[in-house]
Amino acid sequence: MKAFFSKNMSEENAKKPSEYGAGNIQILEGLEAVRKRPAMYIGDVGIKGLHHLIWEVVDNSVDEALAGHCDTIHVTVHEDNSITVEDNGRGIPTDMHPKEKRSALEVVLTVLHAGGKFDKDTYKVSGGLHGVGVSCVNALSTDLKATVHRNGVIFEQEFKIGVPQYPAREIGKTDKRGTIIHFKPDDSIFTVTEFRYETIATRLREMAFLNAGIRIFLTDLREIEEDGKPKSDEFYSEGGLVEFVQYLDETKEKIISEPIYIESLDQDVPVQVAMSYNNSYSENVVSYVNTINTYEGGTHVTGFRRALTRTLKSYADKSGMLDKLKIEISGDDFREGLTAVISVKVAEPQFEGQTKTKLGNSDVVGAVDSAVSETLQFWLEEHPKEAKTIVGKVILAAQARHAARKAREMVQRKNVLGGGGLPGKLADCANSDPTVCELYLVEGDSAGGSAKQGRDRDFQAILPLKGKILNVEKAHEHKIYDNDEIKNILTALGVKFGTADDDKELDLFGLRYHKIIIMTDADIDGSHIRTLILTLFFRYMRNLIENGYVYIALPPLYLLKRGKDERYCWTEEERKTLIADMAKDGKEDSVNIQRYKGLGEMNPEQLWTTTMDPNMRTIKQVTIDSAAEADHLFSMLMGDEVAPRREFIERNAKYAKIDT
Repeated sequence: MKAFFSKNMSEENAKKPSEYGAGNIQILEGLEAVRKRPAMYIGDVGIKGLHHLIWEVVDNSVDEALAGHCDTIHVTVHEDNSITVEDNGRGIPTDMHPKEKRSALEVVLTVLHAGGKFDKDTYKVSGGLHGVGVSCVNALSTDLKATVHRNGVIFEQEFKIGVPQYPAREIGKTDKRGTIIHFKPDDSIFTVTEFRYETIATRLREMAFLNAGIRIFLTDLREIEEDGKPKSDEFYSEGGLVEFVQYLDETKEKIISEPIYIESLDQDVPVQVAMSYNNSYSENVVSYVNTINTYEGGTHVTGFRRALTRTLKSYADKSGMLDKLKIEISGDDFREGLTAVISVKVAEPQFEGQTKTKLGNSDVVGAVDSAVSETLQFWLEEHPKEAKTIVGKVILAAQARHAARKAREMVQRKNVLGGGGLPGKLADCANSDPTVCELYLVEGDSAGGSAKQGRDRDFQAILPLKGKILNVEKAHEHKIYDNDEIKNILTALGVKFGTADDDKELDLFGLRYHKIIIMTDADIDGSHIRTLILTLFFRYMRNLIENGYVYIALPPLYLLKRGKDERYCWTEEERKTLIADMAKDGKEDSVNIQRYKGLGEMNPEQLWTTTMDPNMRTIKQVTIDSAAEADHLFSMLMGDEVAPRREFIERNAKYAKIDT
């Protein structure tokens, strides 16, 4: 139960603002609090919060699996964007709750902070320790139906916006067991109500890797494949984290034959780590606590990094390979080309915030540190050849970092504030407040010219990019700072590398624009340039994306004309609808269709109206739902390996609209 100040003051109270009494306090009963402030419980009411509903229900099934009572989970997306999650666990208890005097099933689904996770004996570890999980799903769904197969009996109960329609009732006998939850998100709460298949598949794939031996099925009844069956996937992993690392690294060239696996079950904190080295120049450490992705890291990542640096440095010193090295080796050097998955199970995890993105338990540092250092030390002694290869990679990384720092300093020596340091191509805006300023990264000079003429000079800046920028996935770091286009982007943004904590991290203190909008042509070259820029941001300026500063402009694909009636459209479906609407007499041939292949085909006014006017344009914010999946995708699209990329194109080719 939560109390909030009432927003509705009576006229009398408005005249006497000093009077503040009990009548001003609003009490939100039960699930009403969730409906009033949904973002407090699920993060937001957009696409992320919508999918969070599935995670809450699936997490309950996974908790059953972790307790050893469940091995199969089915997730189904229905045609109406409702979701069914079914498991073969023990089933939610349906007997009367001694205190609440109603079934335990109803309590679990209607009372916040109710669940079996608070009792250490019921669940040793669990993700959803706040106990707000499935009751929140119920509160934010127009309809929810729970069907429980337990002790040979089938029970069911239905709810509407969290309100039980009848007490839990017995409806038949069964030899099955488990829980089925079917829910439909409330479209009056969520701004988006359409689930993304790929987002669900990515999370379920992670869950299968993190919980070896659990079989997870995903079925999407909204999309029928060519064979007449619904789109579906099965996720199952025997090798767990080792297979996860191999999946993340499948598009990269390995420098050690098999991932190093570390497991410690002796401690109060079970630790699992799988790690490998590849020939890339970036680090990819993905961490989980009780299967929840802690993408901000935390104490388990600190422990891992500390142990890795100390153990590898000690081995390298003993081997004598560092004797001739004139430069100091840092922790970053040991992590170049590293891919690692860290998974810890903590009985009472302390997260920073309900969204659970950073672990705070201090005892976890030591548990991970000792587990990693012990196993890694043993592995290095057992594999001298591969250990030598890793140390060689570390030395190269240190030398490259030294060269990169020099290159960075050369770039950053230009004083951005002096004005003279800004790129000549940049058409800057008059306003100096970064919170309102926008920078458009535009493909080519012709589109750049139209954008400069069409923009609002007060708050919109334009930086035309010449050709394709460097593919940073295949280049060493110091090469990046030699690239003129990348230099121009860095200088225009006003950012520099190096913070108090990390000399590679991007310092956003001098950032001159809080909207960085990538605007490229709607063709293959345009898509390629956009991906190159996004690869640069993801690999070297990730905090720009994490802070929500990066956007993609969506220029229209078509201009439809009939007489004086002109309309723009952004999709194929929209084009068909508008043509039918404009040709009211049925003569579709009378509608003239212009396909925009490039931004340069639009005059300044058209570009402003369709793509740059904040009141009219459509821009897409770039987010990272899963750092592991994003890393895998960028490596595959932009790396050296051709086969995975071909497979990806073949798999997704049906979505491409070919102009004839």
